Amino acid sequence: MATNAIELSDEARGLLKALASETRQQIMALFVGGMELTVNEVAERMSLAQSATSTQLATLRDGGVLTSRREWKTVYYRADPARIGKALSDLQISLNACCSPPPEEAPSRGCE
Repeated sequence: MATNAIELSDEARGLLKALASETRQQIMALFVGGMELTVNEVAERMSLAQSATSTQLATLRDGGVLTSRREWKTVYYRADPARIGKALSDLQISLNACCSPPPEEAPSRGCE
């Protein structure tokens, strides 16, 4: 049985899943300009419990939109522009392959 499913890369699929939540979209806005934040800083700015924030950050990291580094016991998160760019490029290629607009028709001249 043939399907018309869009073939997405793992990166594009991860991006869509990571950004499917409005809360995660709002969290991503905190990382503008290369900002680096800890779980507690994100939790405080978002008025979320630390455990809920950890879960959301893990989803964003697993989806490829955040990266993290550990310094002693503290984990710092920041946006990962290279992986985001790759995922967006893959998504655009997939959407163009299946859903590109039809070529524009030549304008009609009417009656001459």
